[in-house]
Amino acid sequence: MKQGLRIGVLALILAGLVLLLTALGRGADRTRAQRTCHRLKIAVLDSTRLGFVTQQDVKDIIDREYGVYVGKALDSINLKRIENLLEGRSAIRTCEAYTTGDGILHVAVTQREPVIRFKTAGGGFYADATGFLFPLHPGYDCNVTVIEGEIPLQVPAGFKGVPSTEKERSWLRDITGFAQRLDADRKWKGAFSRIAVGTDGDLVLYPSKGKEKFLFGGPDGYADKLARMEKYYTHIAPAKEPGYYKTVNVKYEQQIICRTQ
Repeated sequence: MKQGLRIGVLALILAGLVLLLTALGRGADRTRAQRTCHRLKIAVLDSTRLGFVTQQDVKDIIDREYGVYVGKALDSINLKRIENLLEGRSAIRTCEAYTTGDGILHVAVTQREPVIRFKTAGGGFYADATGFLFPLHPGYDCNVTVIEGEIPLQVPAGFKGVPSTEKERSWLRDITGFAQRLDADRKWKGAFSRIAVGTDGDLVLYPSKGKEKFLFGGPDGYADKLARMEKYYTHIAPAKEPGYYKTVNVKYEQQIICRTQ
């Protein structure tokens, strides 16, 4: 009898606790729903390295395209819509929006980081390491490798996204890999004053120092071609006076073809 009574009392206590916790939870939900947003807090997480997006840019987009959020119940703010609005901007890579119980709408964004800039008659565009193309930013110029000339990409003004054909995507993978190699290697970083694509699709590299130009071929196999260029500088060029060779062709496998004209 006593053991059964104890079990019954414990069951009543547990049931009471469940009811209490449920009531508290519902009350918290009602309290949260009644809380209103009174401030927007924006974080541009990589602002020390990149300058494409500012906090004011983010605020302007939300104010203009989302609408009123201050004074609205926290639970009524469409966080997913805010994220989609911002991630639809070419210079923004990711966005996370959330609210906190103190009435603040938080928005944290990261920017797309260009690895190469294409210069065209119409201005140009950037590409990041994933092959995503996006327009130049009028207020910021990123210090990356610049490619000019007959760029084999069909990119209308204001385009953002990836190229539509596999041929273009393949070329873009090679050229961005080449640009990243130049940027990462101390021997090649800043070594070229100009890199141009000819009408035949071949790259021509103009050194920052020296009068010769390098016929590079396409951007594919860039590691081997750069290795041949290094051999030219260490073994061939020192044997002649500066400016002796006018062109150095490294486009063909296992060949370095030097010409004086």
